[in-house]
Amino acid sequence: MKSYDNTHIKNIAIAGHAGSGKTTLTEALLYTAGVTERFGKVADGNTVSDYTAEEVKRGGSIYTSLSCYEKDNFKVNLLDTPGLFECEQSMLEGISACGCCMITVSGKLGVKVGTHKAYNYAQKLGKPTIFVVTKLDDDNANFNNVLTELKTQFGPSVCPVVVPVIADRKIVSYVNLIEMKAYKYENGKAVETDMPTAEISEKMEYRIDGLIEAVSEAVAETDEELFEKFFSGEAFTQKELTDGIHKGMNEGTITPVTCVSAATLAGIDMLMKEITLLLPAPADKEYKDAKDANGEIVKISCEPDAPLTANVFKTVADPFVGKMSYISVQSGTLKSNTEVVNASTGAVEKIGKLYYLVGKKQIEATEVGCGDKCAAVKLSANTGDTLCDSSRVVKFDKPDFPKPTYKVAIKAASSNDESKISNAISRMLEEDMALKYEQDPDTSEMILSTLGGLHLDCTIEKLQSDFGVNVITSEPKIAYRETISKKVKVQGKYKKQSGGHGQYGDVWIEFEPCIGDDLVFEEHIFGGAVPKNYFPAVEKGLQDCVKHGVLAGYPMVGVKAILVDGSYHPVDSSEMAFKSAATVAYKEGIPKAEPMLLEPIGSLTVRVPDDKTGDIIGELNKRRGRVLGMIPSDDENGMTDVTAEVPTAEMSDFTLTLRQMTQGRGTFTLETARYDKLPSNLVANVVAMSKTE
Repeated sequence: MKSYDNTHIKNIAIAGHAGSGKTTLTEALLYTAGVTERFGKVADGNTVSDYTAEEVKRGGSIYTSLSCYEKDNFKVNLLDTPGLFECEQSMLEGISACGCCMITVSGKLGVKVGTHKAYNYAQKLGKPTIFVVTKLDDDNANFNNVLTELKTQFGPSVCPVVVPVIADRKIVSYVNLIEMKAYKYENGKAVETDMPTAEISEKMEYRIDGLIEAVSEAVAETDEELFEKFFSGEAFTQKELTDGIHKGMNEGTITPVTCVSAATLAGIDMLMKEITLLLPAPADKEYKDAKDANGEIVKISCEPDAPLTANVFKTVADPFVGKMSYISVQSGTLKSNTEVVNASTGAVEKIGKLYYLVGKKQIEATEVGCGDKCAAVKLSANTGDTLCDSSRVVKFDKPDFPKPTYKVAIKAASSNDESKISNAISRMLEEDMALKYEQDPDTSEMILSTLGGLHLDCTIEKLQSDFGVNVITSEPKIAYRETISKKVKVQGKYKKQSGGHGQYGDVWIEFEPCIGDDLVFEEHIFGGAVPKNYFPAVEKGLQDCVKHGVLAGYPMVGVKAILVDGSYHPVDSSEMAFKSAATVAYKEGIPKAEPMLLEPIGSLTVRVPDDKTGDIIGELNKRRGRVLGMIPSDDENGMTDVTAEVPTAEMSDFTLTLRQMTQGRGTFTLETARYDKLPSNLVANVVAMSKTE
């Protein structure tokens, strides 16, 4: 594959709702460009971009894949991203690395939540967008309805450039509004045909005129001279339309809409033409912000003669090949067998072989120019790291990946897996930035956090298939606490006689509630009833005891112990004896101090669509939550942030419930805020549960 300059490269992320035809569209583009000899199908598990075992098994994209094709002296890199809500991290990887986001919309199902998610991510990252209405071969597809929906939900920037001509609910041709030509497809081949008339489709002439007017108006807004020409009633030339849409896309003021039937290849050739003419090349984006060693903003232009800067936008943990890093070159040239600086870690990276990718197929390259994408193996760099020349060390910001909220406890299924599990998950953490694996300091369980049930299933399956590790998952234990609510005074005496020296320790201790997590120990001894050298032993005995409460064995908090009296024996007393005496006092006194269980209370902020606030408040009430307030979201229109306090024990499946209630639009954060008394009707269940653990 030859090298292309930054004016002849297109980087496209194909995103959208699950099932909207992203992978089929990718397959159609590669097949039409001659990259593949066979048109693969998702159902058959033989597509270029869905090649992992998990994707073949589930019949859909789970990871972002990189492919490319060459046409008309352009190289087009395609990033096929998943549309499943639990694979948002992979979608964000693709969109962050693209130059333009191509959002697929099913002609049958229309705009869905995944459409909005892809569009919002693209807008947030400043990426131009184009809508592709797919699956027009379906009998229930309706392009006009979808176009109206797009305009209603995404505003006046939506601008059709290719539209179908429909007669008797069948597509008879496609009209390119820039060329003002119509094409029909025979055996997958485009043949120019007559422009539609009223005889072909009722009122089609009017619709075409209205669409042309909409395109011209959108183009007129991009340039003052074009606006004057439009105002005077003069028609735009094809070049003016092309340049105007191209400029409008770069400025974010125009979002073109085209349409295809990828399964029959109808419209694919026109889409490829629009990719070449309308979509931005890396050279169009003048710079990308980075930070130097002093934290100052540096603007990095996409220039071939500048020092190297590149970004690792995706990592694949392959058990056989090793770590594979997907790299986007921003400036300069990345060459094989050279050394670069990892600005994120400060380490020197040795670049070995470089590859262009077409799915899992690797094409070796000696160098990769700015604006292009490639893969390298066995780098220590992680996703989001910046690679650069030592003459200019700068760092790009890492994408803000979604935070995992669905948690399970995980352990090895057998002793043979125990030694492998940490290494295997560490490898997967390098690949998946939405995974989290850590030990709960309160319960000592290893907790795996994911974006949901599917994300968890895929992670478990990959551990088994790629790394040979079998694990068992369970619901995480809740870190309950115990405390007391009443002041008591008790004696603890330990007396033991055996052969030689005996053991004698006698203490009087007052236990009372206090504020704080740690045991508060004080001594109010008068007259030497207990020698000072035994005070530490008494405290140590109590510190050991409060690790296990008397109700269910959970740690004791909020307890103050005051040593007020006691006695000792000049020969038989010892530190061990007084430590044991303190233990006796604890076991005698705490049950009399009205012990109670405390449960962790989480501070919750949940973002939901405005029309779902009532449902979510009802759900939180079912979970013993207390709603504190509601405010409109600053980041997204039509969304409301609901704040509440909810017991952590009630939130184990909230991720799944929220996704179901809001069709995937809802998000939340939950942090432990404090502990509160467990309702008396739940105490027996918690005590019983603790005895089975």
